[in-house]
Amino acid sequence: MTIQRHRLVIVGGSDAGIAAGLRAQQLDPSIEPLVVVADAYPNFSICGLPFYLSGETPDWRDLAHRSRSDMKAAGLRFRLDHTATHIDADRHALTVRDPDGDEHMIGYDTLIVGTGAIPARPPIHGLDTPGVHVLHSMDHVFAVHDRITLPSTRTAIIVGAGYIGLELADAFSHRGLDVTVIEMLDQVLATVDAELAAPLHDTLTRHGVTVATGVTVHAIEPAGTHLRVVSDDDVNRTADIVVVAAGVRPNTELARTAGAALGDHGAIAVDRRMRSDVPDIYAAGDCVETWHALLEQPTYLPLGTTAHKQGRVAGANAAGSDTRYAGSLGSQAVKIFDRVVARTGLRPHEAAAHGYDPTTVDVTVDDHKAYYPGATPLRIRLTADADGLLLGAQLLGHIDAEVAKRCDLVATAIHRRLTVADLLDLDLTYTPPLSAPWDPVQQVAQEWEAQQPRGLAMTGSAPG
Repeated sequence: MTIQRHRLVIVGGSDAGIAAGLRAQQLDPSIEPLVVVADAYPNFSICGLPFYLSGETPDWRDLAHRSRSDMKAAGLRFRLDHTATHIDADRHALTVRDPDGDEHMIGYDTLIVGTGAIPARPPIHGLDTPGVHVLHSMDHVFAVHDRITLPSTRTAIIVGAGYIGLELADAFSHRGLDVTVIEMLDQVLATVDAELAAPLHDTLTRHGVTVATGVTVHAIEPAGTHLRVVSDDDVNRTADIVVVAAGVRPNTELARTAGAALGDHGAIAVDRRMRSDVPDIYAAGDCVETWHALLEQPTYLPLGTTAHKQGRVAGANAAGSDTRYAGSLGSQAVKIFDRVVARTGLRPHEAAAHGYDPTTVDVTVDDHKAYYPGATPLRIRLTADADGLLLGAQLLGHIDAEVAKRCDLVATAIHRRLTVADLLDLDLTYTPPLSAPWDPVQQVAQEWEAQQPRGLAMTGSAPG
């Protein structure tokens, strides 16, 4: 079999892979990255899919970050509908399977693996039953869209109350469906503290979503023209469509064929230059471990923002640069109906588990001056170490309350190793329709200081 060698080959056409190719070509225009994509939809916003399903973004084509012609003009070449099946690291060759099932070998000088994550499949009998969906590819999304837009589809059950599950609950409700969410844990959105999960639960029920927490699903089975979800609370639940959204796990099968090492979290182990332990193979995105900027150790944080940044670093280094990934804090936000919840850094129990002595304050303030119409409550949980070093924040508020950007403010401070006192020193904008002389985040910082023992030094930046 003849092997055509390419200078840079990238596996994966999502956030990490495209970011890598664009950065490599930008730094060295002589590189024409070859991107191998398992489907026909490179560079689509996975995070935007709930809004296509809700109908708020009517045309799925609008979810593309860039058009095919834009990427071609940027120097990227594609092998679409080609599945990468094996890496021969010694020969520097990648085996791919084309749409007809035939296998070909592609030679590379440098390879970047961006295979992303795949849905977790919990031990539920009947996941392959017609009408049951586990979202992974664009084709899966199209199948769900076709189903929920049928006049006969009136009810939906979502198994899993994480980010994806709750966004789907919002999307299906927007379509007018009667939605039930089932979660095995005792709260929705386990990535935030129970104190914020409870009002988010109330938001769901206020918008007509039935929420069952602390319930384990055992099976999904046909029930006439419907589907029955069998669970341990013995409640009879049926629906026209069932979607299982039980989280994701890193897709490492391809990297394993090259002998790449995995880390403690089951993802591909990479250094901060996104290099695997196999020569000339980089990896980025949801398939790899992530350097935690505060803990300064690897973790697993599958996020689109992280994938973009890691891909950019991998692409730069594949082009001969010497770039390090700065790390992630797990900053994330999600809109559920008219509420936004966001978090960054460490939650109190996470901070304690890593040797910090955390104190958390939980304060509700107005998002802007109350005398200007439209002020809404903004709840903020701010966590800092005993010496005032900022560790994390969780926020919940109305969609107009700049929740995400205020979370970003704390994320920026944590990245720069600022203290609570430093947060109070920041010169932030103020106008009554948007904020207060002390921004809500600073008001919470003042409360954190007020709760500390007298005499505790609260000025200056922490070392590091």
